[in-house]
Amino acid sequence: MTLEDSLRAPVTAAFADRTLLRDDEHRRAVEATVAALDRGELRVASPPGVEGGAWTTHAWVKEAILLFFALQQMETTRVGPFEFHDKIPLKRDLAAAGVRVVPPGVARYGSFLERGVILMPGYVNIGARVGAGTMVDTWATVGSCAQIGSDCHLAGGVGIGGVLEPASAQPVIVEDGVFVGSRVVIVEGMHVGREAVIGAGVVLTSSTVILDVTGPQPVEFKGRVPARSVVIPGTRAKKFPAGEFGVPCAIIIGQRSASTDRKVSLNAALRDFGVPV
Repeated sequence: MTLEDSLRAPVTAAFADRTLLRDDEHRRAVEATVAALDRGELRVASPPGVEGGAWTTHAWVKEAILLFFALQQMETTRVGPFEFHDKIPLKRDLAAAGVRVVPPGVARYGSFLERGVILMPGYVNIGARVGAGTMVDTWATVGSCAQIGSDCHLAGGVGIGGVLEPASAQPVIVEDGVFVGSRVVIVEGMHVGREAVIGAGVVLTSSTVILDVTGPQPVEFKGRVPARSVVIPGTRAKKFPAGEFGVPCAIIIGQRSASTDRKVSLNAALRDFGVPV
């Protein structure tokens, strides 16, 4: 029996009937699920097994997180001169995990940071996963359950939104090798394909119109940024009763070069397309 097989049924039952949390079996299942998230043995959403497939969101894992909040009591934690008062403790054993966290960066228990992650004074919430070698820069936030790939860079002030409810909702997914520029906002289950470049100030929501203008006619996307796209903020005209005004959108202005590696390609994209970061 797999770890998921042993935990899923009692968690799902307790989510349907909170009185079951009085029972040791159901309470331990909730706690064990969050502990497995913290160790990286479970995740809220899993990548596809084949190229181009769909990610799978594990609603029962999100249910366990919501139940964990119900079980936890408020406690005061002191870290040097800092004091916290919360239900969820901080991650521990960072050195053994090969993770660098710069004060006052915070990663909550129940998140998972793979080896080589650097967390500057930013924040990673419960249920989130950050891939190996990724930089979470100063004042960048990774919301609950967000899935950030390996070798990414979340620049200063980036806001990656969290999604806990409804439990079936897809979290924000940022695949491997993505560069996210300063003050970018990515929320509402947006999916950013691998090695994309998101220029400073872009706002991506489930309703944001993303226009690929690299061909003779614009191509419209919503909810996802295709792999290797170079994206900048834009506006497009929209008619209202009071007149025509520009409304925000995102514009794909090119693709990262396939002939260079990620770092060289990123530098080339910024130089060739003049994307501010």
